[in-house]
Amino acid sequence: MKRLAVLILCLLPLVATAAPIRIKDLVEFDGVRGNDLVGYGLVVGLNGTGDGLRNAPFTEEIMANILERLGVNVSGEQFRPKNVAAVLVTATLPPFARTGSQISVTVSAIGDAKSLLGGTLIMTPLNAADGAIYAVAQGTIIAGGAAASGEGASVVQGVPTAGVIPSGGRIEREIDFDFGTLAHVRLALRNPDFTTAGRIEQVINAEFGRVVARMLDSGTVNVEIAAARLASPAHVLGRIENLTVEPEQRARVVVDQRSGTIVMGADVRISRVAVSQGNLTLRIQEAPLVAQPNPFARGETVVVPRTEATITEEPGVGMAEISAGTTLSEVVAGLNALGVSPRDMIDILKSINSAGALHAEFLVQ
Repeated sequence: MKRLAVLILCLLPLVATAAPIRIKDLVEFDGVRGNDLVGYGLVVGLNGTGDGLRNAPFTEEIMANILERLGVNVSGEQFRPKNVAAVLVTATLPPFARTGSQISVTVSAIGDAKSLLGGTLIMTPLNAADGAIYAVAQGTIIAGGAAASGEGASVVQGVPTAGVIPSGGRIEREIDFDFGTLAHVRLALRNPDFTTAGRIEQVINAEFGRVVARMLDSGTVNVEIAAARLASPAHVLGRIENLTVEPEQRARVVVDQRSGTIVMGADVRISRVAVSQGNLTLRIQEAPLVAQPNPFARGETVVVPRTEATITEEPGVGMAEISAGTTLSEVVAGLNALGVSPRDMIDILKSINSAGALHAEFLVQ
């Protein structure tokens, strides 16, 4: 029987518990978050790869507005430059960012520009969800691809219509948030789990020698700032963020049908089942026949359709038994014993899950 070469990756090591992880890598601190920014701007200096203004009239409009703000009157003028492009500029305002700090921005074409290589973004205000301007972006774009074309062919590598400007945004306004006045800080677990939240509570309370943290639910641990008896919330978080705990994860199987990848966690278990798997192959072949009248005879040439359809069934592996797996290695060995392809393995896992024998969360991407 042909051995199976299935790509099975272990998310966790094959031990009873996971390796200790820092609390800062397991949670998000309440109030410590970034804010999304967006702006609409103009890129100039392109080498004939900009927007076609007839297909993107908004480019002409923003270009006219910018020139008028600079004192150039273009009312009623007809201009069709090919070295400009309208773009959307996005960025993230990091937590506790201060006025004058610099952030990186991403620039993406919204018209029919061919490439932003070599372009320069003109000063573009960046707005948050409240409509206020928090940063201004400007600078030379580093595009993530290349494009070339000739009379009869063209080639594109990567995405030349999008790029970044490292440190291209400058913060002009700060978020109105006084972190130092918080009476308590909530820790939001990225992967909610009651066991992990309980362990975080225990580790924090053991560190301070008193009840400072309290688990509210599987995804939240509340930390009382006053109980920590430190100068500020920043001092409290600085003391607890590097404490380590052993997180618990739900048993999970993730399959990607496009690439045929199967990923299993260390806690996946399969009950004792019997599996039979075979393949059906359907083949349809068209062989039309052309019928012509005899020479000098009356009649028309016609095409007579002729289709040959066959169905073949591969013998498969018969009925194979997968014993109850107590470790991930035993589960993998049992599945590999079926000797099927990765695509068929995904179907087998779906069927085992439907039969109630797969004791794990089953996710299909």
